[in-house]
Amino acid sequence: MKQRLLAWCLVVLESTAMTPAFADQVLVAVAANFVPPFHEVAMEFEQSTGHQVQVAAGSSGNLYSQIKKGAPFDVFFSADHERPKRLEEEGVGVKDSRFTYALGRLVLWSLNADLVKGEETLSSKNFTRLAIANPKTAPYGLAAMQALQALRIWEKLQPRNVIIMGENLGQTMGFIESGNAQLGFVALSQVMEAKFKGKGSRWEVPSHLYEPIRQDAILLTKGKNNPAAKALIKFMSGPQAKAIIERYGYHQK
Repeated sequence: MKQRLLAWCLVVLESTAMTPAFADQVLVAVAANFVPPFHEVAMEFEQSTGHQVQVAAGSSGNLYSQIKKGAPFDVFFSADHERPKRLEEEGVGVKDSRFTYALGRLVLWSLNADLVKGEETLSSKNFTRLAIANPKTAPYGLAAMQALQALRIWEKLQPRNVIIMGENLGQTMGFIESGNAQLGFVALSQVMEAKFKGKGSRWEVPSHLYEPIRQDAILLTKGKNNPAAKALIKFMSGPQAKAIIERYGYHQK
């Protein structure tokens, strides 16, 4: 009996040793385009630190509004640099905690393997619906509009009434995936996700056609005393997180 009890105690001690003591939880607001890689980053972070991560996804504009209204997020990963900068200036973000975690890349994508040939696809009559994220709330939507304007196609598409706008990139991708739009502008990271990788056809939009998509993160005041939030910020600059981010097609500053 004593031997069994000793063996059980050893198992408990070994299991406890595998999980760091005093683990905390961090609530993270994540722009929709960064959700796929962030899930992988979060898993690595949890395994490495024992801390737990909860994620709320949406457009950068909507997440910014929620944070301003008092949403209890600890860290904000935006799809632009303007909103984290504003939060820092407004005292909602911790001063000097803001940093660029990725440089986004815009892609025109379709599930149809024969549809997207290049920029000439946008001038063709081979589609009836083109999906983009709302330029007012989603940085990738703004980049899509800038690209279309630079190509002198934005104005030509208006009379055809073919553009449908998603609230964020997740909804925009949903339009394409469901067939409600034959093609659309999304983040390269989304089509690098396992279920889409190698499928369809795409054109990586040349970076000179839109303003750089500098994606910044910031520690929020609600998380300034949260060890898990601080640990996540530190983890993002490490080799594990960087390798995942680059694998999803982002550039790094």
